[in-house]
Amino acid sequence: MSSSFVLPARRLLAASVMAAAAACASPAGAQDAPAILKAMSSYVASQKNISLTYDTEIEVVTPQVQKIQFDSSGQLSLSRPDKIRATRTGGYADVELVSDGSAVSLLGKHANLYAQADLKGSIDEVVDQLRSRGADLPAADLLGADPFSALMDGVIEAAHIGRGVVDGVECEHLAFRNADVDWQLWVQAGDRPIPRKYVITSKAVGGSPQYTIRIKDWKTDVAFGPDAFAFKAPAGANKVDLAKLGDFDEVPAGALSAAKK
Repeated sequence: MSSSFVLPARRLLAASVMAAAAACASPAGAQDAPAILKAMSSYVASQKNISLTYDTEIEVVTPQVQKIQFDSSGQLSLSRPDKIRATRTGGYADVELVSDGSAVSLLGKHANLYAQADLKGSIDEVVDQLRSRGADLPAADLLGADPFSALMDGVIEAAHIGRGVVDGVECEHLAFRNADVDWQLWVQAGDRPIPRKYVITSKAVGGSPQYTIRIKDWKTDVAFGPDAFAFKAPAGANKVDLAKLGDFDEVPAGALSAAKK
C-alpha cells in the first residue's frame, strides 16, 4: 500500500481518537471515574485475604533519550490487618519480602543476603515505613485499607474512557491526572471490581517514562496456613543492614530517569 493511502488513514484514526478523548472528558465521564474507583476501593478493602500474581514493566530514559523497559513478575499474598508476603523476579533482582505483623524481612536471593527490621503496624503503616527506607510493595496503592483516598490525593482531572479488555477480562478504563503524573486504571467490570492494570506516566521526568503493573490470578477465598507469613532464612544466607542490601530494585544500578511507581 502506498503512503498516499496510509497517511490519510492515520490522520483519520488520530482524529477519531481525539474525538473519543474529548467525549470522555465530559462531566458525566468525570463523575463516573471516581465512582468506579470508589467501588473498587471498597471491594478490595473488604477482602481479608488476597493472593495474586503480577507482571510489571518499568521504563527508564537514557541520556540519549532512548526508552529502555525492564520487566519483572511475582506473587503477593496478604492477610489483613498486618501480614504480607511478596516476591519479585526480574533480570536484575530476585527478592522476597515478608511482614508477619511484628517485623519485616527482605531477602535478596541472588546475593543470598537478607535484612530484617522491627516494623510493626497495619499493612498501610508498614508500606509507609518501607517507602521511607527506599523499598516498596507491588501494587501497594491498590491494596491498602483505603485505596480511593490514596489514589485520589492530588487528582486534578478524571475520565471514564470506556471499556477495554485486559488478559481476556472486560474492564472499565479510567484515566486520572495529577500535577506530576498521569495514571490509568483498568477495573474488572461486574460485581467483582478488581484492579487488573495500572499505568503511571511520570510527566515531570524527561521522556515521560511509564510504570505498568498487570494483576492476574486474583483470589480472595484463600485459607493461608500457619507458616504462610513466617520468614526462614535460606541455608548459608548472611544477615546485613537494610541499607546494605543492594540489588533489589527492578532497575539496575546506573539506569537514569526511571518512571515513578
